[in-house]
Amino acid sequence: MEHLYFYIGLTFISAHELDAIRCREWKIFPVLSLLTDKFGQLIFIFAHIPLFFFVFYKLSHPESIASFIKWFDIFMIIHIGLHLLLLKNKNNEFKDWVSWILIIGAGFFGFIDLIV
Repeated sequence: MEHLYFYIGLTFISAHELDAIRCREWKIFPVLSLLTDKFGQLIFIFAHIPLFFFVFYKLSHPESIASFIKWFDIFMIIHIGLHLLLLKNKNNEFKDWVSWILIIGAGFFGFIDLIV
């Protein structure tokens, strides 16, 4: 399977987005942090529908798939850095090993996919 490591990374980042609901990731973002938990959660969940659609759409178009995978690999690596930058945010609940395995796993496999 071509880009096996990308797909493993995509699996990790997808699981991370599920974990992000548990960790109330919307509380980290300036505007969303002002919302109630229930409303912030709804906005966060429904905002992911077009994001996931975009990923599936790009992966179903052979003419642009290689470029998309490369840029998504890079995003998964940068994503680790973003979480490290926000580590001290008072609303950051990504503190346990489960969250960090998902975050680092996505970036690790994105990096492996880039170099293989």
